Amino acid sequence: MRNKHIIAPSVLAADFSKLGEQLEMINQSEADWLHVDIMDGRFVPNISFGANIVKTINKVCKKPLDVHLMIEEPGRYLKDFRDAGAEILTVHLEACPHLHRVIQQIKDLGAKAGVAINPHTSVDLLDDVLEDLDMICLMSVNPGFGGQKFIYQTLPKLRKLREKLETRNLNPFVEVDGGVGLQNAESILQAGANFLVAGSSVFKSENPIESVKKLKAIGSETWV
Repeated sequence: MRNKHIIAPSVLAADFSKLGEQLEMINQSEADWLHVDIMDGRFVPNISFGANIVKTINKVCKKPLDVHLMIEEPGRYLKDFRDAGAEILTVHLEACPHLHRVIQQIKDLGAKAGVAINPHTSVDLLDDVLEDLDMICLMSVNPGFGGQKFIYQTLPKLRKLREKLETRNLNPFVEVDGGVGLQNAESILQAGANFLVAGSSVFKSENPIESVKKLKAIGSETWV
């Protein structure tokens, strides 16, 4: 097991009128990664930004970028986001009819390969690619918008996924994305996650640096 869970604030929740300041705040915090949501208005009902903005973020942010592609046909854009600075490229199982091919494309680019699944998608559908993954992301809200409430059915899914990974002696990052905060982080970690995406609970808090510190400290014994 990894010694401690990872915290990745989600830049989607940042104040983009003060983006430089907010990224510098992340640099000064105990955050491990920066989570970057890419939305195309097709796979999800919202549009965020493209590779050029990711490239700009990467110039300012000293944390590695966890880039989450909530887009149709992600294979067409992998190189663009890798060139922009993505260390992890996560695609959605639901958007990839040729999932194994896309995972190999990511690895060929030298990035870590992640696959995300929506709240209604069974972890059983990952069985054929588990050995190929560096990251598994369980969406704990319906993707497309920040600030949603955590879907607690994610916890039994996490436990089932963790059992699969232990049976097969695998240790990818297990990420939970959506509605994560101080009120539920410990339960999420105990259920099997080791990588938490935190958007509103960091950027909308009165003291974001302190919020990251508290999230980093919660349940730390779980992964010792």
